[in-house]
Amino acid sequence: MKKIHFIGIGGIGISALARFLKQQGYEITGSDIKASKITKELEEEGVKVTIPHDENAITDQDFVVYSAAIKESNVEIVKAKREGKNLFSRKDALLFILKEKRVFSVCGAHGKSTTSAMLASLIEGSMIVGAISKQFNSNMLLREGSNIVFEADESDESFLNSNPYIAVVTNAEPEHMEHYNHDLNRFYGAYTNFLLSAKIRVINAEDDFLSTLTKLEAIRLFPSRDIKDLRYVIKNGEPHTVFTLKDLGSFEVYGIGYHIALDASLAILAALNDLPLEVIREKLKDFKGIKKRFDIIKNLKNFIIIDDYAHHPTEIKATLKSADIYAQMANFDKITAIWQPHKYSRVVDNLKAFTNCFAGVNELIILPVYAAGEAKIEINFEDEFSLYNPIFADRVEREESAILIYKDDKVIKRIDEGFVIGFGAGDITYQLRGAF
Repeated sequence: MKKIHFIGIGGIGISALARFLKQQGYEITGSDIKASKITKELEEEGVKVTIPHDENAITDQDFVVYSAAIKESNVEIVKAKREGKNLFSRKDALLFILKEKRVFSVCGAHGKSTTSAMLASLIEGSMIVGAISKQFNSNMLLREGSNIVFEADESDESFLNSNPYIAVVTNAEPEHMEHYNHDLNRFYGAYTNFLLSAKIRVINAEDDFLSTLTKLEAIRLFPSRDIKDLRYVIKNGEPHTVFTLKDLGSFEVYGIGYHIALDASLAILAALNDLPLEVIREKLKDFKGIKKRFDIIKNLKNFIIIDDYAHHPTEIKATLKSADIYAQMANFDKITAIWQPHKYSRVVDNLKAFTNCFAGVNELIILPVYAAGEAKIEINFEDEFSLYNPIFADRVEREESAILIYKDDKVIKRIDEGFVIGFGAGDITYQLRGAF
């Protein structure tokens, strides 16, 4: 039995790889800097997890895989090198994990997790995604056969190693530009190479960059003309989107918003290569959403809490449109947004867009920047966001039916009614959920 150790196993993407290989019979160990819900779940599944990183975690493993967040100075990497272990970045590990698979590879700056989870609802095959599918209650699903839906990552160019049979690109908006040395030619070149490596390509043809690839053979979605008759309904207190796609008829999918219809349309067009139309239409109804994406974690007549992973201004803007629609349908007249900025570099690179994307919220609460390992950059949030007269807080805490807003360890506000939505890719999700 092969033994594989994952450094940074608590990450949502790398934990899915670990689970996938464990289900295939590999003996898995892992480590991370601190315990989390994911590391605890992995331990319950039989994975030995070392917290924090410790060179003693490197024992007799055959392979060591490390996430993109791990530095070369990590004590486990140093020991693995010293002992001559087979050492792979997550990016390079994909070459042997996916090489024999028929991969439905989905990437893009926004919407790739949702599109991947939707596609996994349709395709008979396995799944590795960077979010928890509510339908399968996991970020990984192992099924017989060679088909696998894989959420590919452009942040470190690892999508180039995903061996796509079908490549689906939701959009190619510049993001993670520090990896590409802020070189747009290199960034767009990576997307082009990803598409060229696939047998079949499905793209959002109205994306600024993807629209220029006119000579590329691809299945093209033109959302503004191909998605029609868009409407929203609430079923059992939860939102659904109904729309017509091209000449394929009407579809219904869990979630709310134009972007939900767009993501679903890309998944449908990709699945049509494998499944009959009517099968797809019915299977799409099985999709239940993904955790941390417009995730309704409290739903009362007078109080709704939504947790959303959006951490880029384009995502926040799109999600707030959905929130506004849902709030009106549920008869709420006030939206409170709680924002935990994610990474100083992202805020600086998109500062103007961030200052505009919260337009329409009735109240904005801003938490400290979740640095994700970056050095602090001074940003004058008070001046930049003065338009919103925001509340600056240190943290939030969840009670059963209320959210407490803290500053200097004192509760400065208690929210127990209205429509509240939290944004961020850091630990805001745990603050909003608490023990519930």
